[in-house]
Amino acid sequence: MKTSEFDFDLPLDLIAQRPAVPRDSSRLLDAQNQLVNRKFYELPDLLKSGDLVVFNNTRVIPALLSGNRERELDGEVSSLSGKIKITLHRQKDENSWYSFAKPSKKLKKGDRIIFGDEFWAKVEKKLLRGEVLLTFNINSDDFKNKLAQHGSVPLPPYIKRSKGSDVKDSSDYQTLFAKNDGAVASPTAGLHFTEKLLERIKKRGVIMVPVTLHVGGGTFLPVTSKNINDHKMHAEYGEISTKSAEIINNARMNGSRIISIGTTSMRLLESSVTANGMVSPFVGETNIFITPGFRFRVVDLLITNFHLPRSTLMMLVSAFAGSQKIKRVYSHAVEDRYRFYSYGDAVLLARSNGEDD
Repeated sequence: MKTSEFDFDLPLDLIAQRPAVPRDSSRLLDAQNQLVNRKFYELPDLLKSGDLVVFNNTRVIPALLSGNRERELDGEVSSLSGKIKITLHRQKDENSWYSFAKPSKKLKKGDRIIFGDEFWAKVEKKLLRGEVLLTFNINSDDFKNKLAQHGSVPLPPYIKRSKGSDVKDSSDYQTLFAKNDGAVASPTAGLHFTEKLLERIKKRGVIMVPVTLHVGGGTFLPVTSKNINDHKMHAEYGEISTKSAEIINNARMNGSRIISIGTTSMRLLESSVTANGMVSPFVGETNIFITPGFRFRVVDLLITNFHLPRSTLMMLVSAFAGSQKIKRVYSHAVEDRYRFYSYGDAVLLARSNGEDD
């Protein structure tokens, strides 16, 4: 399929720059059958006892760093001019991270980037599309403390701030479910939930189950290939505990609906399913690339935000709900002025029966 098939025109003023207040006052396009405009706080009314909701409990770390370069020449270390911005996006091991550097062309293998007092990283490799592999001089708790001191929340490029993320973003960009450190982008479908809304959902007899997928910076990389089959999907680290897998499998065997909060939870669930259709415990990386024709075996309903044109997530929702349905959904959302992307509104999608395409 051509990447252009997942394109659409979006007025720039529909890109949300701040979240709704309160969070659950955002809009929800109920697209299970006909398109119905709702508020997100109406979600409990669309759920029923026995439904199982899977949420991503990853927590966004302050993964955006800025530093100065040092380079060893003829045995002497020299400081080089020009700041380097680093966005961590995937942890390789205890003290090494795959990162995006800007401007990356100024870096060479062996360079050091100094972020603060006794906090630096060495460039181990230069990769494609501005990616580098960095090894930091500290690890574990010390690294976490240094990030908190010197780092900031790496907002998506379409959220415009004159001086980068601010104090409000530090809380606004975390979901209510955030627990396990490791993401560099928020699983944004979870941003709509409040404590009050969760209480109402649980009172309806809905089961809530956590999984962890550390969303990487690669989620913002555009699909540059003309054909989607030529795109190389980024990898992200995820975990499904034995307990969560058991609860999900029991619910499925009882005929309950499986509802995924966000594409991150969905990608992890569909990565973990076995040949006999069971969800297995999972620890490791997934680079699953879901496109039209993919056979979904776990998720029945998907709650997600409105995504970028020509993105892998547009391909995912088209695969899930049907390409023609998604075109109708997005046309309606633009016409009715829904708010798009990370801080925007949400849509509730049902799995296609294959007749829509």
